Amino acid sequence: MVRKQIEARGIKSPRVLAAFRQVPRHLFVSEALRDQAYGDYPLPIGEQQTISQPFIVAEMTQALDLGEDDRVLEIGTGSGYQAAILAQIVFRVYTIERKHSLYLQTRNLFDKLHYHNIVMKYADGTKGWQDESPFDGIIVTAGAPQIPDVLIDQLGEGGRLVVPVGNQHTQELIKIFRDGQNIRQTNLGGCRFVKLVGKHGWKDA
Repeated sequence: MVRKQIEARGIKSPRVLAAFRQVPRHLFVSEALRDQAYGDYPLPIGEQQTISQPFIVAEMTQALDLGEDDRVLEIGTGSGYQAAILAQIVFRVYTIERKHSLYLQTRNLFDKLHYHNIVMKYADGTKGWQDESPFDGIIVTAGAPQIPDVLIDQLGEGGRLVVPVGNQHTQELIKIFRDGQNIRQTNLGGCRFVKLVGKHGWKDA
C-alpha cells in the first residue's frame, strides 16, 4: 500500500511514510471489510461516516508539515486511523468526535493499541478545543461549508490548518498557514468528504 498508493503518488515525507508503515490499517475497519482495508478508497465505518482512502490521509498529513514536538488537533476522529497516523509523528494528538457510538468504539481501540499520546473528547468539533490551544496543526476530516474562523484562532504562530471546503458535490482541500496576523491560503486540489456538522459547519438535518 505505501509504495504503490502513497509514495508513488508524490508523498515524500519520511515521517509520513514511516507512520503508514507502522499503523495497521485493517484494525480500524470492521472485520467484514478487513480484506479491503488496504485498497485506495474510503470504507464505511457506521453512523454514515467513512475511513478516508490512504492517499488522502497521507496528503493531508504531509501538508501539515509536522515535527516530533508538535501538538495537533483533529476534528472528526471517526475510525481513529488518521489520529493513529498523527500519533506516530507528533508529541500529542487531540481529537474530537461528535458521534457517541464512534467515540466509545474508537476510544476503546486507542486504549487497546496503547496510543497514550492521543487525547480524545466527545463534543462538537467545529468549536475546536479552546482549553488546549494554541495548536501547531489542525486537521479537519469532514467537508466544511467555509473555513471555520474559530479554528484559525486556535492556531499558534506558524500553525497550519488543513480542511476540505465546499458542498456535498464539490470540495477543495485548503491549507491555511498562520504567520502572525497574516493568513496564507493554498488550494491543494479537489477532494470529497462527508459533511462537517456542528455550530461552525453544516447544521443538523
